[in-house]
Amino acid sequence: MTIRTYASVTQHEIITQTRAWSEALMSVTSNADSLEALWRQGRYQCVLFTGCGSTYYLSQAAASLFQMHVGAPACAAPASELLFYPEAHYPKRGKVLLVASSRSGYTSETVAAVQAFRQRQQGEVVVITNDAEKPLAALADVLLAIPAGQEESVAQTRSFASMYVAATAMVATLAQKLDWLDAMRALPQVGDRLLATYDSLARELGGNLDYDRFYFLGSGPRFGLASETNLKMKEMTLTHSEPFPFLEFRHGPMSMAGPSAVIIGMLSASRRQPEAQVLGDMKKLGARVVTLAEQNADVVFDSQLPEAVRNVLYLPVLQLVAYHRAIAKGLNPDRPNNLSAVIELDGLG
Repeated sequence: MTIRTYASVTQHEIITQTRAWSEALMSVTSNADSLEALWRQGRYQCVLFTGCGSTYYLSQAAASLFQMHVGAPACAAPASELLFYPEAHYPKRGKVLLVASSRSGYTSETVAAVQAFRQRQQGEVVVITNDAEKPLAALADVLLAIPAGQEESVAQTRSFASMYVAATAMVATLAQKLDWLDAMRALPQVGDRLLATYDSLARELGGNLDYDRFYFLGSGPRFGLASETNLKMKEMTLTHSEPFPFLEFRHGPMSMAGPSAVIIGMLSASRRQPEAQVLGDMKKLGARVVTLAEQNADVVFDSQLPEAVRNVLYLPVLQLVAYHRAIAKGLNPDRPNNLSAVIELDGLG
């Protein structure tokens, strides 16, 4: 038996994340009856997803997916904004389903925002977390806990992906797409294959320090994922990096395209033609263009899964790019500059 060793806990957490994907799916299916009962009985006017940092980007991706496939109005807001400006986010009348995500279950703004929502008595709470023993979990009407996603490193990789799988499975459950839930069981196998197949590409991209800027393009439910992979690049590598919806990149940011720029496109199946046209134009300007898609891309999923449930596959290889760039720059990916794993603030009550 070969025991693999890892250069850092971040690398280990990226490579082993698919085990947490399986647990995330199990967490949702075991709570499916509770989720469905909450949804039927709630008669919610809207669904609001919230979190901080990475989990705010998760909320953006999940809210888009929820509205597209469940059909109810859904949006995302940072937990601090819900806490400081609730009138800008909650309707004056009608019930709200609040979906709060936190890796630690301890993030001050998220806990305080959910406590304040509880005091409003305007609806119920679903919590997605990697730690069921922390304060946020105790505030949940339905708890989706994924302990296998817990991490030692500061930057979220395994935890984010596991919580996103849970959010996707929740959407499939409430959209009554049982075939999607069955299909999601294949995700870990596909993820493992991508990690093994494209590590060399991630190493080459991350290791080339002639590139000084990265842009992550994703539209619809993929914009939140573009924002998250952009954050990994910023956190781990201290590199200039920004996310954009595909066509928005034309409106000013394309002035930054050139030989030192890497433009990473999360191509969809449904809107691929205009997305690919943007990337083609950027390639003509000299930028390095890297594509991820189900077929015909630099990173090919070949998952044969419904588009709605395979979005997590955009994450692992791009997480590896950030990891390898941190190593190439002599940085510690486990302990990014100025950051800590849990943000705790006073005076938020």
